[in-house]
Amino acid sequence: MRVWTIANQKGGVGKTTTTVTLGGLLASWGLRTLLVDIDPHGSMTSYFRYDPDSLEHSTYSLFRAKMDKEQLDPHELIRDTGTDGLQLLPASMALATLDRQSGRLEGMGLVLKQALNTLSDRFDYVLIDCPPMLGVLMVNALAACERLIMPVQTEFLALKGLERMLHTLKMILRSQEVALPYTIVPTFFDRRTKASFDSLNFLQEQYPEMLWDGVIPVDTKFRESSKAGIPPTLYSPNSHGVLAYAKLLEFLHNSEHTPSGQEMVG
Repeated sequence: MRVWTIANQKGGVGKTTTTVTLGGLLASWGLRTLLVDIDPHGSMTSYFRYDPDSLEHSTYSLFRAKMDKEQLDPHELIRDTGTDGLQLLPASMALATLDRQSGRLEGMGLVLKQALNTLSDRFDYVLIDCPPMLGVLMVNALAACERLIMPVQTEFLALKGLERMLHTLKMILRSQEVALPYTIVPTFFDRRTKASFDSLNFLQEQYPEMLWDGVIPVDTKFRESSKAGIPPTLYSPNSHGVLAYAKLLEFLHNSEHTPSGQEMVG
């Protein structure tokens, strides 16, 4: 089982779209895929028509069980998405209280990793959608994954978010003394604007070894598929955006077997 985390310390850069689209592509390849939502906003949970405000069982349940020293089978939390081969471990709003509730309890940074270990025979891939802030949830996501994918909107403010994310990554991995491969993915690229080209040039100059050499374009089909509650891979499989994500997935899949130096060491 391979575990990828999709994260950036700025909202609105395409994390959920990236997670859902890559998940849909993996499922279309016949790979059993689990999407894990640990963002208190629950965007990916809402995408598949579950209500983060009213869910009784969610990723929060994993952390609550740890705090209460109770046993919980993660299999019981998994929901269908309506897409063959693609399932969801949803989020709830209660995740927003986790940092305050967990305090200094030991082992809270490994809750997600331990839960996913129990699912290793059930899935080929796990994709984790993160909140855009540093805290126990992001620590869990980084500890659980084998690859980090960082969507970055091709505009100036998003580049600042990338800098914060890389700083966070250094800090966390320094304490763990591990290497974590990561890939920067330019998103919302608009060929009609100078700002997109300027931002892409900046990424190419500053992060040449970590940057995927493609771009995810602006594509209205992403918004339409979200409204329909269907992965873009099913809603519009031949759209420009989906074809771009297919190229990204081929790159990520190949790099699993041919490490390219895209890693940050603590």
